[in-house]
Amino acid sequence: MTSQATRMPRHLLSMADLDAAGIRTILDTATQMHDVQKREVKKIPTLRGRTIINLFFEDSTRTRSSFEIAGKWMSADTINITGKGSSASKGESLRDTVRTIDAMGVDALVMRHGASGAAHQVAQWVDAHVINAGDGTHEHPTQALLDAYTMERRLGSLEGKRVAIVGDLTHSRVVRSNLISLRRLGADVTLVAPPTLMPSGISGWAERDGFALSNDLDHVLQATGSTKPIDALMMLRVQKERMSGGFFPTAREYTVGYGLTRDRLTRLTDANPEIVICHPGPMNRGLEISADAADAAQSLILDQVSAGVAVRMSVLYHLLAGEDSPTEAAATSEGSAA
Repeated sequence: MTSQATRMPRHLLSMADLDAAGIRTILDTATQMHDVQKREVKKIPTLRGRTIINLFFEDSTRTRSSFEIAGKWMSADTINITGKGSSASKGESLRDTVRTIDAMGVDALVMRHGASGAAHQVAQWVDAHVINAGDGTHEHPTQALLDAYTMERRLGSLEGKRVAIVGDLTHSRVVRSNLISLRRLGADVTLVAPPTLMPSGISGWAERDGFALSNDLDHVLQATGSTKPIDALMMLRVQKERMSGGFFPTAREYTVGYGLTRDRLTRLTDANPEIVICHPGPMNRGLEISADAADAAQSLILDQVSAGVAVRMSVLYHLLAGEDSPTEAAATSEGSAA
């Protein structure tokens, strides 16, 4: 089985931890895990006896809930701890907090933290497997995996597909992980943002890794001559809570220049009726994406949420379950349920 032949890293801290074969292995296993979601009894014994701590120092609905559901559907014991509910709120250092949790003998620590690089640092302090559920403006690897999985289910292979990622690139951890993932899967990626929301030094990264940059959304979305239409459009949330100062004059001006408006949606679907629209959430409806686009037939936003559980089940399986086959575990579960 492919998942057994590919060596997985001990931790998942960055998409750079996975080569193309590793990404492919996780996505293929996620397909099997997705089948579990369709059952009446959503339970397999793969991680029975394992303990997973979800340690979230930032608020989250989708990521934390999907990791909790993923662990429970795989029969792991899952415990949620928030920053406000931990001793960190009393002044305890991050090092002491995670080492205290690790001393209890847990198997995995899923962590979201506001500081870039926090997950990398924690991985050096603990014996448990560490999964980065988002660190500052750095990375969010499982989001990139579920985005690729969702796109592939609708578009097939991403090799040669045109993907545009639009919005607040400076403050986005999603875009950094997606760039690595999509390029390793062979997609042709263009990043679009106003100059004030282009990360410092990204031109060198683009030249090295072979993706395009633009400040003109309408030009990127336009298909003329030899330029093929966009296959997938990912809109990023404008992260007002991370902004200090004015990155654009007004919300209306941002929407006019960089929002997926009803008019842009019409032009996109006319050029390519098969286009897919993604958004990692939460959305600012009416700012970076209109209600028409968010709820359109081409929108995969709820599919991304559903895929999040399957992909995180796959990640937990590959980090914690060793060489046991998820297919065999599922069959065992079905037999016991009968």
